[in-house]
Amino acid sequence: MDLSYTPEEEEFRARLREWLAKVLPGLPPKPSPDDWPGRRAYDLGWQRMLYDAGYAGLHWPADAGGRGATPTQHLIFLEETENAGAPYVGANFVGLLHAGPTIAAEGNAGQRARWLPPVLRGEEVWCQGFSEPDAGSDLAALRTRARRDGDDYVVNGSKIWTSHAEVADWCELLVRTDAKAPKHRGISWLAMPMDAPGITVRPLRTLAGSTEFAEVFLDDVRVPVANRVGEENDGWRVTMVTLSFERGTAFVGEVVACRRVLGELAREARKNGRWDGAVLRRRLGRLNAEFRALWRLTQWNVSESERSGGVPGVGGSVFKLRYSRARQDLYDAAADVLGPEALDLDSRWTLDRLSSLSYTIAAGTSQIQRNIVAERILGLPKGR
Repeated sequence: MDLSYTPEEEEFRARLREWLAKVLPGLPPKPSPDDWPGRRAYDLGWQRMLYDAGYAGLHWPADAGGRGATPTQHLIFLEETENAGAPYVGANFVGLLHAGPTIAAEGNAGQRARWLPPVLRGEEVWCQGFSEPDAGSDLAALRTRARRDGDDYVVNGSKIWTSHAEVADWCELLVRTDAKAPKHRGISWLAMPMDAPGITVRPLRTLAGSTEFAEVFLDDVRVPVANRVGEENDGWRVTMVTLSFERGTAFVGEVVACRRVLGELAREARKNGRWDGAVLRRRLGRLNAEFRALWRLTQWNVSESERSGGVPGVGGSVFKLRYSRARQDLYDAAADVLGPEALDLDSRWTLDRLSSLSYTIAAGTSQIQRNIVAERILGLPKGR
């Protein structure tokens, strides 16, 4: 494991800081959280700025439209953009952090040429069609069927918690293509155009009041066989590649954000007098150590990724498991620091606290992460 930065990496950091300082003051105001067309346009506009400046798809291979940068340079990019307060990927989340890297790793030349450049240029948005109402955390129990009909699959079923479905152009969709195969087999990974006939999208409102995901109903939706990434019935393996990116690097910027939030809480506690309480100081100190350790774990995972060709390993599950809990602990501590202000429904603190509850579910529940750690890292036998 190498936790140091080379002179070239520090030079990259300096250039990035200079560029961010120049462009961020000129950005337009962020749209309302309920204005999804506006949010899509804002997020795609930022992505286009990154593309024009050469910062889009930094760690993607050059033949996939990226710069072929190292995972460490990508880590620096995420750290610096978060510290500078640059826009989050937003509606580009699935395309940039899930579907795009998966297609770069598993897609054929035609698929890479068709789907990756529009993601990097900020022209197309993807959503994630994995979870289903009756499958719970058992992704392999999915029931959405895809029947082969000539050069198409005919898809029937439904998905839930489909991130950004209401503004997406494409969906990374998991379907069952062999109903007789064991549940972890017989699954295929498809790229489904969201304007295909037979798709119904119903936004779901979260506890925090937002609608960033939706129910999606599929009624005889035709998806070309050419849109399948990987071999038929090999979708589970391809999906593990997707999830390794989701758990391995997708939350990196949020660790930086949490460290910044912790600093804000410490300053506020000093201002309002709650810093005098030894219990609160110990709590904030423990959280500081927690997030410092998570950042080091991130560096370790990135170092491992560099050795394995750029695909994160199962260490991402260790990170995801602990980060989910630490984020909730952070916003519990915020309530102690802020007092009644933390109950204001219009406060960003309240909305972030409500959002933090989802992190033990998103990207695989904590129970699933524990299973992965137990079986794939510790070598324990599977539960019966």
